[in-house]
Amino acid sequence: MDKIVIQGGRPLKGEIEISGAKNAALPILAATLLSPGEHRLSRVPQLGDVRTIKRLLEKIGARISEENGVCSVQVGEIENNEAPYTWVKTMRATILVLGPLVARCGEAHVSLPGGCAIGARPIQLHLDGLKKMGAEIEIKHGIIHAKAARLKGANIYFETPTVTGTENLMMAATLAEGTTVLENAACEPEIVDLAQFLNGTGAQILGAGTDRIVINGVQALHGSAYAVMPDRIEAGTFMLASAITKGDLLLKKCRPSDMVSIVEKLRAAGSEIEEGKDSLRVIGGKIRAVDIKTQPYPGLPTDMQAQFMALMSLSDGSSVITETIFEARFTHVAELRRMGAQIRLEGNHAVIKGVAKLSGAPVMATDLRASASLILAGLVAEGETEVLRIYHLDRGYEAIEDKLSKVGASIQRVKGQG
Repeated sequence: MDKIVIQGGRPLKGEIEISGAKNAALPILAATLLSPGEHRLSRVPQLGDVRTIKRLLEKIGARISEENGVCSVQVGEIENNEAPYTWVKTMRATILVLGPLVARCGEAHVSLPGGCAIGARPIQLHLDGLKKMGAEIEIKHGIIHAKAARLKGANIYFETPTVTGTENLMMAATLAEGTTVLENAACEPEIVDLAQFLNGTGAQILGAGTDRIVINGVQALHGSAYAVMPDRIEAGTFMLASAITKGDLLLKKCRPSDMVSIVEKLRAAGSEIEEGKDSLRVIGGKIRAVDIKTQPYPGLPTDMQAQFMALMSLSDGSSVITETIFEARFTHVAELRRMGAQIRLEGNHAVIKGVAKLSGAPVMATDLRASASLILAGLVAEGETEVLRIYHLDRGYEAIEDKLSKVGASIQRVKGQG
């Protein structure tokens, strides 16, 4: 396995172009199963998770090709309505094919997702919603068997907002008979992006981005062309890279309106931020201690918690980070401690006392965003940092070492290590 090697202590200066959003591309790719024809998708990032769902779509029967930055997905009649554990175990987001397969084929056989390093992500809300829409659900030998001649519109209330649950049921409802209303739905920008893609294929979805989404079912959908939204988590990670190195980075092709909570918290932490229509300039300054609490959108994303912890490790005081989304999302703490961070865990709280410097060390990534926090720490640490198990990193960051190298970081990928 590869590893990332970083020589720390260099301020980052220059421009970085933000890639398309992984968390938008995955449900959009799954949604292509709903309609026959060709879908031409631009700004689909080249990531491990994206490659996984593409391979699953091809197994189901889609034909996928890439040319000049456009991903073409050709969907015909679907003969294979199965997503076996071989595929689902590598990425939980493959559960997103469940709704489209039931809606399009009338039947789906999808393996239950396996465990997750950052905590439980129950899919019961997905299954309860499909049952309300008339699907018969049976779980045998770890496989979800869902069946419905045609789904029926229903009023569905989520006990807690769920991003993938909202996406799965929104996709399923596009071909249902009648109207489906999703109450207490998740409001993330990626859900809005999915709804805009689906509406471009002929769906009738209103209210995406609010906690009440109305879907009027239609008989059939068609192919379309669509550009995936910018990745707000990638942009946020590079914002913190500029802040932690006291650099000056201009992030291009991003969407500041999706990142208000990140911008506000980073300003409070001492960075100067200039907002453009589709750009953000971040100038790092003295790092001030600020408390962090992860919340559903529009609150601070849980996917930015680890990166903020790396930043707060070098603040001028003490801060508390509270994780409210995933119960086991502090696995990066032990690795940051290896680099000299002073962090104490108290339940779902991390109490951080800022230190003057971090020291380079061999560290091991435990999940996607944890790996990003270790990259950030390595950029500013004295000496050399080796980040092992970077296959986690490759799931969500497109060519991160290349992008950072171009703005002054001493960072390289070493093949066959870690």
